[in-house]
Amino acid sequence: MSLNLRPYQARAIRFLELWEIAGWRLKVYGITCGSGEPSAGLAAAGKRVVEEKLRQVDSAVDHYGVGFLGIHEGETANFVFVDWWADENELHHHVWASAIDDPNALEYTTPSGVIACVWDIRLIGFERDAWVGAALKNSGGPDLDDYLERRLNEDV
Repeated sequence: MSLNLRPYQARAIRFLELWEIAGWRLKVYGITCGSGEPSAGLAAAGKRVVEEKLRQVDSAVDHYGVGFLGIHEGETANFVFVDWWADENELHHHVWASAIDDPNALEYTTPSGVIACVWDIRLIGFERDAWVGAALKNSGGPDLDDYLERRLNEDV
């Protein structure tokens, strides 16, 4: 098998907003090949599928109601992922994908085993460190507002 590897190019990761929906507070990030934000259509489609998923979270799951949403407009495909913190130190991760020219066709891909690309992993790593600092290492217990104020904005 021959893989056609393209030269690595940095992508913009930008905090877009703090989104409050269905009892959740999520940091929303855009990831793009250029310097702009993901398209409004992709952002709307991503929020739609994520809201549906969040409304399905079992009330018995011990979660904090905080996490992050990544809206990634790639070169050849769109990716949307949502992650939230539960059971003190566990990250729940769910992914959807669509063709670049059809953002409304997002399909749930978590069961496929695909987790994230190298740019998405950078965001996940940042959020891990934010959670450790604001929650796990905080002697007073989780400070959810502090966690939500820790935001990534960089080209990586």
